[in-house]
Amino acid sequence: MELIDYIDGLFINVPSIQDYWITARLNTEFKGHTSIWYTEMKGIHGRRNWPWWKSQIIQKHRNGTWIWQKTMSLENDKYSVDKYPYEWCLRKSKRLKAIDPQMNIQMGNHKLLAQIPGELEHAVKFRCNHNLTLDDIENNLPDMRKRTNIGKYTQYKNSGFKEKELSGWSLKTNPQKGWQK
Repeated sequence: MELIDYIDGLFINVPSIQDYWITARLNTEFKGHTSIWYTEMKGIHGRRNWPWWKSQIIQKHRNGTWIWQKTMSLENDKYSVDKYPYEWCLRKSKRLKAIDPQMNIQMGNHKLLAQIPGELEHAVKFRCNHNLTLDDIENNLPDMRKRTNIGKYTQYKNSGFKEKELSGWSLKTNPQKGWQK
């Protein structure tokens, strides 16, 4: 879908570009199975303009299975403190745009924010205004990550100690030393 956005942008930004220049080079942009599909379609239908190819690409690749896979990868890719926020935000926003190209920016940013753990999400929402932008999330997320206890919790979690609740007492266990109070 990024290729479609790029080519549409070329037609907008470079008014003198010819439709033939784009469609003649499509095969160089496709790899693997898509390249074979393009060659077969070109053999059957001959030379066509960009709007026709655009509709064929969307019809071929934007089916129910593809949307389900993108949705699952979007839902499973939760933010964690060991990920770089800029890469994570960009990846998530691209997935959201691919799933629903008609979604407005505000809704996309709020869906992206919902993928952040509760305490950190609340801190970023509190710091940003209601007209939340992707830049606001990218800029405030690293700062809020440092100011909240999320990083400290992860370090504690990986230190080998586990909390256990036993008849109202909170005990910690270390695999090397046994039970501790």
